[in-house]
Amino acid sequence: MADHSSQTAQDTAKNDAGYWAANVRIILISLVIWALVSFGFGILLRPMLSGIEVGGTDLGFWFAQQGSILVFLALIFFYAWRMNKLDKEFGVEE
Repeated sequence: MADHSSQTAQDTAKNDAGYWAANVRIILISLVIWALVSFGFGILLRPMLSGIEVGGTDLGFWFAQQGSILVFLALIFFYAWRMNKLDKEFGVEE
């Protein structure tokens, strides 16, 4: 009996580690995308994007003013959707 509970505890620990590894991976990918769009396209790459027009203004300005906000909102919805899916995979949904 003790061997069975030991095995169950090991399985639970492995399951928890896999869940948190997947969670952290999703967070890191989302943060990299957000940083690339807001800081990269809006600030660092703005001069390179200045020749491309979107809505009457250059693409760098658009990313700095609106694009990064829209990408951030999309990332929030993506994260919620992906975490719900991940919760179901690991059996921890509400």
